[in-house]
Amino acid sequence: MTSLRRPLFALGFATLTHLSAHGATLIHAGTLIDGQQDQPHQRVTVIIDGNTIAGIEAGYRQPAKGDDVIDLKDATLMPGLMDMHTHISSQHNGARSYMERFTLNEADYAINGVMYAERTLEAGFTTIRNLGDSHNETVALRNAIAQGKVRGPRIFTAAKSIATTGGHADPTNGRSADLMGDPGPRQGVINGIADARKAVRQRYKDGADLIKITATGGVLSVAKSGQNPQFMDDELAAIVDTAKDYGMKVAVHAHGKEGMERAIRAGVDSIEHGTYMDDETMALMKKHGTYYVPTVMAGNWVAEKAKIDGFFPELVRPKAATIGPLILDTFARAHKAGVKIAFGTDSGVSAHGDNGLEFKLMVDAGMSPMEAIRSATWHGAQLLGESARLGSVESGKLADLVAVPGNPLEDITLMQKIHFVMKDGTVVKAPDA
Repeated sequence: MTSLRRPLFALGFATLTHLSAHGATLIHAGTLIDGQQDQPHQRVTVIIDGNTIAGIEAGYRQPAKGDDVIDLKDATLMPGLMDMHTHISSQHNGARSYMERFTLNEADYAINGVMYAERTLEAGFTTIRNLGDSHNETVALRNAIAQGKVRGPRIFTAAKSIATTGGHADPTNGRSADLMGDPGPRQGVINGIADARKAVRQRYKDGADLIKITATGGVLSVAKSGQNPQFMDDELAAIVDTAKDYGMKVAVHAHGKEGMERAIRAGVDSIEHGTYMDDETMALMKKHGTYYVPTVMAGNWVAEKAKIDGFFPELVRPKAATIGPLILDTFARAHKAGVKIAFGTDSGVSAHGDNGLEFKLMVDAGMSPMEAIRSATWHGAQLLGESARLGSVESGKLADLVAVPGNPLEDITLMQKIHFVMKDGTVVKAPDA
């Protein structure tokens, strides 16, 4: 571990130049993981002015009149954590989940989202990507959180995912013929170039921040294949090109190799799950700079639940039993190969608030604790295109900060025990609460 005995400017720290009249909030941190450097710093003061990090100083700065002090001398302070794959308005509960699309209304999903968002924030995740909902309810939730009406993480949402007919995100899979209908781009189901463009533009119109597509079959959908490619090259090109016109990134659910590689060549920004990627796929991802979001927790969860009779429909159960256990090995190989990795859990499959377990699974598979933490801070911000204001503890960035008691570099399970959370300069969880 390093100390801050060198001049602050040599470490990229900024001294405080201006504070608003109400004084500053001083965080005395015993250890700081800044999200950038490979080694932590000891005994520092992070100065917060409003919702911004105003400076970082060596040692414990004495407060001036009007300053507030937060004592985290026995803790490790880090940037706010970022989960790049969630479904914040739902949570899987076995066979009942397959009936909820017939029994729940938009308002039910929205209210559930409020509950799950608060759990996620309490777990230390101050920013998330939401990769698929049912009724665009996460757009409203994002706005409500931004306006301070409810508590939750900063949300970047894809709203309704885009699929092809019968694809993983076709909302009518498994329904009887009289209920199935013929969903189109508005419902996130496309066939052909014109549909693809219309679906992206509809997501923009609906208020989405990014695009999510399901480029292969999936585990939990009521459909036979969990890995077949489900978009043609021209459809993928139309989605990516149209998304770029609207300043939207493209995240891609994919398990099978062929569907992944088509999407990577089309220029998407991230591959989610990536179960059957091989050395060729990884080399292609490195060539194109594509991020990998592994969601190891989801693989573990579905594999365990597949052992329970009746938990999944019989069409789903063999997919869960086969695909789930493979994700950990895929993650280990991708990390070793040098693929860029951003943290993501697929929470909403597993329970919201348990997101921190992903850190342990990543470390178990060979990633260092520091790399795992940086995947959920610096790399999350890079994938979002938000590195100018998020992802590290630096002067001028938003005051999103979390802390754990002790040293997570020695015990990564501490990432499941976040005891301090600050979002946008406001303390939402404190050790003495």
